[in-house]
Amino acid sequence: MNKLKRGQRSSGVKWDLDSEIQARVKKLITDLDLEWLSYGRIFFYRSHGSKARAYARTWGLPRLWQTTLNVEPAYIVEVISEYFDKLDKRKQDEVLLHELSHIPKNFSGALTPHTRRGHNNFKDKLKQMIVKLDNL
Repeated sequence: MNKLKRGQRSSGVKWDLDSEIQARVKKLITDLDLEWLSYGRIFFYRSHGSKARAYARTWGLPRLWQTTLNVEPAYIVEVISEYFDKLDKRKQDEVLLHELSHIPKNFSGALTPHTRRGHNNFKDKLKQMIVKLDNL
């Protein structure tokens, strides 16, 4: 085991590609007809050792990075195992839908915030997805 030198910090976070979450989200996208989500450009990771207090988070690839790297828009959905794994399957699906709601309909690489100057686009989109999930 490597010892840290004075002044160095270790994040202690480990990220693993997660094919289980990938399969679950693919099923959600298909079952709920979420056609704007370009499934092949969304990547799924499970983190261990994060200090974040969230169940999951979504990472976007901003346009400047896309242009610089000459790549298409992409997103990463990270589930934080310390919190996410304690939820029942239904709540996990709701968390995944919440994270997918951060992906805008133009799939630009940007992220949709929870609120935008009085607009409820995020909350409305999430509610519609959960209603569809309830009707499956």
